[in-house]
Formats: sequence, structure tokens, C-alpha cells
Amino acid sequence: MARSKKYQDFLIEKLKDHDFAAAYLNEAMEESLKGDAESKHLFLLALKNVAEAQGGLGKLAKKAKVGRESLYKTLSEKGNPTWQTLLTVLAALGLNLKLA
Repeated sequence: MARSKKYQDFLIEKLKDHDFAAAYLNEAMEESLKGDAESKHLFLLALKNVAEAQGGLGKLAKKAKVGRESLYKTLSEKGNPTWQTLLTVLAALGLNLKLA
């Protein structure tokens, strides 16, 4: 019988794929726009998961040229990133934001 994986481990493994990560972030963005308290920070959690999968927050902070501690705070449950920080982090992940 195959051993089961923890969901977070499975998710991080899947998010190493660029196309999967982009689709995941798109869904998280759509869900976060519902406006309720639970979905409010969903996009930031999703972005944190993608960052972890793509080498970790420390590596992303260096690439985005932002402080590591600042990035941790930005992507925390209480995070409130500026528009510029959000775009910088997405660009450092090789992603961009498109509106439809």
C-alpha cells in the first residue's frame, strides 16, 4: 500500500511547475475577491506557497530585492502589501498579473 503524503508537501511539489503555479494563483485571486474575511488573505497565502515551492522566501526576497523579514510580513495573514511590492514579487517569480 502506498504511503500518503501530507497535503502541503503534495501542493509544494505541484507548485514547482510554472503553469500549475500560475493557474493556482489565478484561482486564489478570483476566490480572494469574494471579500469575506476568510478569502481576504487567500491570495497572499497562495503566493507564499508558490514562493516556497520556487526555492523559498529567502531566495525570492533576494531576487525581488526586498528584505526577507519584510517579505515574510507581507505574505503573512496580517500582510498588506503595496501594489509595487506585489508586482515586484510576481515578477521575481516569473509571473505577471493580467486582468480580464
